[in-house]
Amino acid sequence: MRIGLYLPSFGVDASATIAEHARHAEDAGYESVWVGDHLRPVRPFLDATLVLATAAAVTERLKVGFGVMVLPLRQTVWAAKQVASLQHLSGDRVLLGVGSGGSLHGDAAFRAVGVPFAERGARTDAALELLPDLVEGRPVSVDGADITLTPGAPMPPVLVAAGPERRAARFGDEWYPAFSTPEEVAAGAGRIAGLAAEYGRPAPKVTVSLSFGLGDVPEAEIDAQVKSLTGYGLTEEAARESMLTGPPERAAERLAALAEAGAHRVIGMPFPSARRRQAELFAEAARLAEAG
Repeated sequence: MRIGLYLPSFGVDASATIAEHARHAEDAGYESVWVGDHLRPVRPFLDATLVLATAAAVTERLKVGFGVMVLPLRQTVWAAKQVASLQHLSGDRVLLGVGSGGSLHGDAAFRAVGVPFAERGARTDAALELLPDLVEGRPVSVDGADITLTPGAPMPPVLVAAGPERRAARFGDEWYPAFSTPEEVAAGAGRIAGLAAEYGRPAPKVTVSLSFGLGDVPEAEIDAQVKSLTGYGLTEEAARESMLTGPPERAAERLAALAEAGAHRVIGMPFPSARRRQAELFAEAARLAEAG
């Protein structure tokens, strides 16, 4: 199983900068680092593309992932230009998580960029149709204008976030259902594999993220994270079930169960303030799961 780690969403924390967190993740053996994408978030967020460019600049092998890029908040051609540029800057290490955005992003964010909130799904599908040709530098007709972006770059793997399962089946190299249990992963992967076959495509791989606070974490911090996760549409019960707490050995059991259910990558989202220590504990859990 491949293991990823979310970077701080707001640039710095009490212990290190984004660059230092990225280097630490690479040294700890992580496959990838990730960052969310918000225009008008519930808490401060830096621009995802710039954060990932920073992470790529200070590492050598670490993949850099959008978790996820909200496509309808961007004009498709500019999104393609950002992705191609980041591929060049990183040495083709991009993992392109994509989604349409939900209520957490708020209607105001979509209004600010002139996009009706109700159109976000259709715009996401339309963007996914165009992105491969745009990123790779092939001629594309966009709104009646012919355009070719240069320099082109290899299209990165596309991870389609939770939403209409046909979107993941039609466009996704991977399905990214975020905060899901092993049972949800297994059931969803089976459905999407069937849909992908209808399009003549292979079954997408599965990437899952989970929120974690390992070791001795105060109950108040856990409760605060549960409340935060309910902002993503989870019930309190589902939020608690999706989180990893306790010792690394317990976390290893969950990672092993997710692998058994079909997940080939798990991305950890640490919520305690001591993020570097949390990154080390999650890497330890991954090693324990790998060892069986």
